[in-house]
Amino acid sequence: MKRYPPAFPPAYPSSTAGKHVHKKQFGQHFLHDPGIIRRIVQAIAPRSGERLVEIGPGEGAITLPLLREHGRLTVIELDRDLIPRIQAAAAGIGELDVIHADVLTVDFTTLAAGSPLRLAGNLPYNISSPILFHCLDHADAIVDMHFMLQKEVVDRMAADPGSKVYGRLSVMLQLSCSVEPLINVPPGAFNPPPKVDSAVVRLTPLPPERRHDADPALVARIVRHAFGQRRKTLSNALHDVVSAEQIRAAGIDPRVRAEQLEPLAFVRLAQTVQAGG
Repeated sequence: MKRYPPAFPPAYPSSTAGKHVHKKQFGQHFLHDPGIIRRIVQAIAPRSGERLVEIGPGEGAITLPLLREHGRLTVIELDRDLIPRIQAAAAGIGELDVIHADVLTVDFTTLAAGSPLRLAGNLPYNISSPILFHCLDHADAIVDMHFMLQKEVVDRMAADPGSKVYGRLSVMLQLSCSVEPLINVPPGAFNPPPKVDSAVVRLTPLPPERRHDADPALVARIVRHAFGQRRKTLSNALHDVVSAEQIRAAGIDPRVRAEQLEPLAFVRLAQTVQAGG
Protein backbone atom coordinates (compact mmCIF):
# COMPACT_ATOMS: atom_id res chain seq x y z
CA MET A 1 0.00 0.00 0.00
CA LYS A 2 1.79 3.09 -1.23
CA ARG A 3 1.36 6.43 0.48
CA TYR A 4 2.15 9.80 -1.07
CA PRO A 5 3.89 12.02 1.48
CA PRO A 6 2.89 15.63 2.14
CA ALA A 7 5.82 16.73 -0.05
CA PHE A 8 3.98 15.51 -3.16
CA PRO A 9 3.94 18.42 -5.70
CA PRO A 10 1.40 20.99 -4.47
CA ALA A 11 0.48 22.29 -7.92
CA TYR A 12 -0.79 20.49 -10.99
CA PRO A 13 1.97 19.37 -13.35
CA SER A 14 1.53 20.80 -16.83
CA SER A 15 0.22 17.44 -18.05
CA THR A 16 -2.65 17.50 -15.53
CA ALA A 17 -3.34 21.23 -15.28
CA GLY A 18 -6.30 21.09 -17.63
CA LYS A 19 -9.55 19.21 -17.45
CA HIS A 20 -9.26 15.63 -16.23
CA VAL A 21 -10.07 13.00 -18.86
CA HIS A 22 -12.56 10.56 -17.32
CA LYS A 23 -11.40 6.96 -17.44
CA LYS A 24 -14.01 4.32 -18.19
CA GLN A 25 -11.89 1.54 -16.68
CA PHE A 26 -12.19 3.27 -13.29
CA GLY A 27 -15.94 3.90 -13.64
CA GLN A 28 -15.42 7.63 -13.14
CA HIS A 29 -18.54 9.81 -12.78
CA PHE A 30 -17.75 12.91 -10.73
CA LEU A 31 -20.41 14.52 -8.56
CA HIS A 32 -20.89 18.26 -9.11
CA ASP A 33 -24.37 19.16 -7.81
CA PRO A 34 -23.82 21.50 -4.81
CA GLY A 35 -27.20 20.70 -3.25
CA ILE A 36 -26.54 16.93 -3.30
CA ILE A 37 -23.01 17.45 -2.01
CA ARG A 38 -24.31 19.54 0.90
CA ARG A 39 -26.88 16.88 1.83
CA ILE A 40 -24.25 14.13 1.77
CA VAL A 41 -21.90 16.07 4.05
CA GLN A 42 -24.82 16.80 6.39
CA ALA A 43 -25.72 13.10 6.46
CA ILE A 44 -22.14 12.14 7.34
CA ALA A 45 -21.99 14.91 9.98
CA PRO A 46 -18.27 14.55 10.78
CA ARG A 47 -17.27 15.18 14.38
CA SER A 48 -13.97 16.09 15.99
CA GLY A 49 -11.67 13.18 16.75
CA GLU A 50 -13.19 10.77 14.20
CA ARG A 51 -11.16 8.91 11.57
CA LEU A 52 -12.68 9.72 8.18
CA VAL A 53 -11.71 7.77 5.06
CA GLU A 54 -13.06 8.51 1.59
CA ILE A 55 -12.91 5.90 -1.16
CA GLY A 56 -12.37 7.40 -4.62
CA PRO A 57 -12.23 11.16 -4.00
CA GLY A 58 -12.20 11.94 -7.72
CA GLU A 59 -11.93 15.68 -8.14
CA GLY A 60 -12.81 16.39 -4.51
CA ALA A 61 -16.55 17.14 -4.62
CA ILE A 62 -17.11 15.50 -1.22
CA THR A 63 -13.47 15.57 -0.11
CA LEU A 64 -13.10 19.32 0.18
CA PRO A 65 -16.33 20.01 2.11
CA LEU A 66 -15.49 17.15 4.51
CA LEU A 67 -12.00 18.53 4.94
CA ARG A 68 -13.40 21.99 5.72
CA GLU A 69 -15.77 20.48 8.28
CA HIS A 70 -13.32 18.11 9.92
CA GLY A 71 -9.79 19.34 9.20
CA ARG A 72 -8.31 15.90 8.50
CA LEU A 73 -9.16 13.20 5.97
CA THR A 74 -7.64 10.06 4.44
CA VAL A 75 -8.52 9.29 0.83
CA ILE A 76 -7.94 6.15 -1.23
CA GLU A 77 -7.44 6.82 -4.94
CA LEU A 78 -6.45 4.39 -7.70
CA ASP A 79 -6.05 6.91 -10.53
CA ARG A 80 -2.61 8.42 -9.98
CA ASP A 81 -3.41 11.29 -12.40
CA LEU A 82 -5.98 12.58 -9.90
CA ILE A 83 -3.66 12.57 -6.91
CA PRO A 84 -1.78 15.84 -7.62
CA ARG A 85 -5.07 17.51 -8.46
CA ILE A 86 -6.72 16.59 -5.18
CA GLN A 87 -3.55 17.46 -3.24
CA ALA A 88 -3.46 20.90 -4.86
CA ALA A 89 -7.17 21.52 -4.29
CA ALA A 90 -6.86 20.57 -0.61
CA ALA A 91 -3.81 22.75 0.06
CA GLY A 92 -4.53 25.14 2.93
CA ILE A 93 -7.89 23.54 3.77
CA GLY A 94 -6.79 20.73 6.04
CA GLU A 95 -4.59 17.67 6.47
CA LEU A 96 -5.08 15.24 3.60
CA ASP A 97 -3.48 11.78 3.65
CA VAL A 98 -3.59 10.12 0.22
CA ILE A 99 -3.28 6.37 -0.24
CA HIS A 100 -2.62 5.37 -3.85
CA ALA A 101 -4.16 1.89 -4.04
CA ASP A 102 -6.97 -0.31 -5.24
CA VAL A 103 -9.42 -0.18 -2.32
CA LEU A 104 -9.84 -3.96 -2.52
CA THR A 105 -6.22 -4.31 -1.41
CA VAL A 106 -6.53 -1.92 1.55
CA ASP A 107 -6.60 -3.56 4.99
CA PHE A 108 -9.04 -1.31 6.86
CA THR A 109 -8.34 -3.06 10.14
CA THR A 110 -4.65 -2.21 9.90
CA LEU A 111 -5.47 1.30 8.71
CA ALA A 112 -7.75 1.85 11.71
CA ALA A 113 -5.00 0.79 14.14
CA GLY A 114 -7.52 0.59 16.98
CA SER A 115 -9.41 3.79 16.09
CA PRO A 116 -12.52 2.74 14.11
CA LEU A 117 -13.06 4.37 10.74
CA ARG A 118 -15.97 6.19 9.16
CA LEU A 119 -16.02 5.42 5.44
CA ALA A 120 -17.54 7.49 2.64
CA GLY A 121 -17.34 7.56 -1.11
CA ASN A 122 -18.86 7.57 -4.55
CA LEU A 123 -18.07 3.94 -5.37
CA PRO A 124 -17.27 2.76 -8.91
CA TYR A 125 -20.52 1.10 -9.93
CA ASN A 126 -18.79 -1.71 -11.83
CA ILE A 127 -17.16 -3.09 -8.64
CA SER A 128 -19.48 -1.79 -5.92
CA SER A 129 -20.49 -5.23 -4.59
CA PRO A 130 -16.91 -6.48 -4.14
CA ILE A 131 -16.07 -3.23 -2.31
CA LEU A 132 -19.08 -3.65 -0.01
CA PHE A 133 -18.12 -7.23 0.87
CA HIS A 134 -14.51 -6.17 1.39
CA CYS A 135 -15.67 -3.52 3.86
CA LEU A 136 -17.81 -6.08 5.68
CA ASP A 137 -14.69 -8.22 6.17
CA HIS A 138 -13.41 -5.34 8.33
CA ALA A 139 -16.68 -4.45 10.07
CA ASP A 140 -15.07 -4.46 13.52
CA ALA A 141 -12.87 -1.56 12.40
CA ILE A 142 -15.70 0.51 10.91
CA VAL A 143 -18.21 2.81 12.64
CA ASP A 144 -20.37 3.45 9.58
CA MET A 145 -20.29 3.87 5.79
CA HIS A 146 -21.94 6.47 3.57
CA PHE A 147 -21.74 5.35 -0.05
CA MET A 148 -23.06 6.60 -3.37
CA LEU A 149 -24.17 3.62 -5.45
CA GLN A 150 -26.41 2.74 -8.33
CA LYS A 151 -29.98 3.16 -7.03
CA GLU A 152 -30.86 -0.33 -8.18
CA VAL A 153 -28.09 -1.70 -5.92
CA VAL A 154 -29.28 0.35 -2.94
CA ASP A 155 -32.82 -0.94 -3.53
CA ARG A 156 -31.50 -4.51 -3.41
CA MET A 157 -29.45 -3.82 -0.30
CA ALA A 158 -32.48 -2.56 1.61
CA ALA A 159 -35.10 -4.93 0.15
CA ASP A 160 -37.49 -6.88 2.37
CA PRO A 161 -38.21 -10.61 1.99
CA GLY A 162 -40.76 -11.20 -0.75
CA SER A 163 -39.56 -8.26 -2.83
CA LYS A 164 -38.59 -8.91 -6.45
CA VAL A 165 -35.16 -7.37 -5.76
CA TYR A 166 -34.53 -9.19 -2.45
CA GLY A 167 -31.54 -11.48 -2.88
CA ARG A 168 -28.04 -12.48 -1.85
CA LEU A 169 -26.83 -8.89 -1.42
CA SER A 170 -29.87 -8.05 0.74
CA VAL A 171 -29.33 -11.02 3.05
CA MET A 172 -25.57 -10.76 3.45
CA LEU A 173 -25.62 -7.02 4.14
CA GLN A 174 -28.60 -7.10 6.49
CA LEU A 175 -26.99 -9.87 8.55
CA SER A 176 -24.03 -7.55 9.16
CA CYS A 177 -25.38 -4.00 9.00
CA SER A 178 -28.37 -1.77 9.31
CA VAL A 179 -29.13 -0.42 5.82
CA GLU A 180 -30.63 3.06 5.48
CA PRO A 181 -31.23 4.62 2.02
CA LEU A 182 -30.80 8.39 2.38
CA ILE A 183 -30.71 10.41 -0.84
CA ASN A 184 -31.78 9.74 -4.43
CA VAL A 185 -29.42 11.29 -6.98
CA PRO A 186 -30.30 11.88 -10.67
CA PRO A 187 -27.79 11.31 -13.50
CA GLY A 188 -27.46 15.05 -14.13
CA ALA A 189 -25.72 15.49 -10.77
CA PHE A 190 -22.59 13.87 -12.27
CA ASN A 191 -20.05 14.64 -14.96
CA PRO A 192 -20.28 12.69 -17.18
CA PRO A 193 -23.84 11.62 -16.35
CA PRO A 194 -24.22 7.87 -15.78
CA LYS A 195 -27.01 6.01 -17.56
CA VAL A 196 -28.67 5.09 -14.27
CA ASP A 197 -30.10 6.78 -11.19
CA SER A 198 -27.96 6.77 -8.06
CA ALA A 199 -28.57 6.85 -4.32
CA VAL A 200 -26.68 7.44 -1.09
CA VAL A 201 -26.98 4.77 1.59
CA ARG A 202 -25.83 4.58 5.20
CA LEU A 203 -24.50 1.23 6.43
CA THR A 204 -23.90 0.77 10.15
CA PRO A 205 -22.23 -2.49 11.25
CA LEU A 206 -24.27 -4.29 13.88
CA PRO A 207 -22.80 -4.40 17.40
CA PRO A 208 -21.29 -7.78 18.40
CA GLU A 209 -24.29 -8.74 20.55
CA ARG A 210 -26.61 -8.48 17.52
CA ARG A 211 -24.45 -10.54 15.16
CA HIS A 212 -25.11 -14.21 14.50
CA ASP A 213 -22.68 -16.89 15.67
CA ALA A 214 -23.00 -19.30 12.74
CA ASP A 215 -20.02 -20.10 10.51
CA PRO A 216 -19.84 -17.08 8.14
CA ALA A 217 -18.47 -19.15 5.26
CA LEU A 218 -21.30 -21.67 5.60
CA VAL A 219 -23.94 -18.93 5.77
CA ALA A 220 -22.45 -17.34 2.64
CA ARG A 221 -22.45 -20.69 0.83
CA ILE A 222 -26.09 -21.42 1.74
CA VAL A 223 -27.21 -17.96 0.66
CA ARG A 224 -25.28 -18.20 -2.61
CA HIS A 225 -26.84 -21.57 -3.49
CA ALA A 226 -30.31 -20.54 -2.33
CA PHE A 227 -30.41 -17.54 -4.66
CA GLY A 228 -28.43 -19.16 -7.46
CA GLN A 229 -31.66 -20.29 -9.12
CA ARG A 230 -34.42 -18.15 -7.66
CA ARG A 231 -37.32 -20.12 -9.14
CA LYS A 232 -36.31 -23.32 -7.41
CA THR A 233 -37.64 -24.37 -4.02
CA LEU A 234 -35.15 -24.43 -1.15
CA SER A 235 -34.91 -28.23 -1.17
CA ASN A 236 -33.95 -28.19 -4.86
CA ALA A 237 -31.65 -25.17 -4.69
CA LEU A 238 -29.82 -26.42 -1.59
CA HIS A 239 -29.68 -30.16 -2.26
CA ASP A 240 -25.85 -30.09 -2.37
CA VAL A 241 -25.58 -28.14 0.88
CA VAL A 242 -28.62 -28.74 3.11
CA SER A 243 -30.98 -31.72 3.08
CA ALA A 244 -34.77 -31.39 3.17
CA GLU A 245 -34.71 -32.90 6.65
CA GLN A 246 -32.27 -30.24 7.86
CA ILE A 247 -34.41 -27.52 6.32
CA ARG A 248 -37.42 -28.84 8.26
CA ALA A 249 -35.29 -29.11 11.43
CA ALA A 250 -34.54 -25.40 11.08
CA GLY A 251 -38.29 -24.71 11.14
CA ILE A 252 -38.51 -23.90 7.42
CA ASP A 253 -40.75 -25.39 4.76
CA PRO A 254 -38.49 -26.98 2.07
CA ARG A 255 -41.06 -25.99 -0.57
CA VAL A 256 -40.59 -22.23 -0.15
CA ARG A 257 -38.22 -20.16 -2.26
CA ALA A 258 -35.22 -18.26 -0.92
CA GLU A 259 -36.80 -14.86 -1.56
CA GLN A 260 -39.48 -15.66 1.04
CA LEU A 261 -37.02 -16.13 3.93
CA GLU A 262 -35.85 -13.42 6.31
CA PRO A 263 -32.05 -13.10 6.69
CA LEU A 264 -31.92 -14.91 10.05
CA ALA A 265 -33.58 -17.98 8.52
CA PHE A 266 -30.37 -18.61 6.58
CA VAL A 267 -28.47 -18.43 9.86
CA ARG A 268 -30.78 -21.09 11.33
CA LEU A 269 -30.07 -23.30 8.35
CA ALA A 270 -26.31 -22.94 8.87
CA GLN A 271 -26.65 -23.63 12.60
CA THR A 272 -28.68 -26.77 11.89
CA VAL A 273 -26.05 -28.04 9.48
CA GLN A 274 -23.27 -27.25 11.99
CA ALA A 275 -25.16 -29.13 14.71
CA GLY A 276 -25.53 -32.14 12.43
CA GLY A 277 -29.32 -31.80 12.49
